[in-house]
Amino acid sequence: MTSTEKKISDCVKPIIEELGYLLYDVIYEKEGTQNYLRIFIDKTGGISINDCETVNNSITDILDEKDFIKSAYMLEVSSPGIERRIRTSEHLQQNIGNKIKVNTYKNLDELKIKEVFGNLKSYSTENIVVEIDDKKEVEIEMANISKITTVFDW
Repeated sequence: MTSTEKKISDCVKPIIEELGYLLYDVIYEKEGTQNYLRIFIDKTGGISINDCETVNNSITDILDEKDFIKSAYMLEVSSPGIERRIRTSEHLQQNIGNKIKVNTYKNLDELKIKEVFGNLKSYSTENIVVEIDDKKEVEIEMANISKITTVFDW
């Protein structure tokens, strides 16, 4: 999480929680020529469009007032979805024992691949350990990870 994302998270989290939702993640990113501030919320039973509208309307003024982002951006409030990005140590902790997909920047030496599916066994600030299908454990350096997501078995 960048420092801007952290400031925004700290600012909107109490508002979102007061409304009865969980703040799952905050992502500020550029796509093409447009900047996006994405606020992901959750609650038991799932998120509706009305929930997103409620949160959007409740945080817009404070975000404008605090002016954490100086350039124009699009604000999106949504559910993190059934297959969620894992970006924080809290997300990792919540997913110990669960199936995940890990994408890496470079091939994992022993496997010659850049994508691993398996159960998250453990994590630290330096690496994660994933148990793949044949019960083999693979250690992946955090610096080599481009993206981690949960995996839902359909």
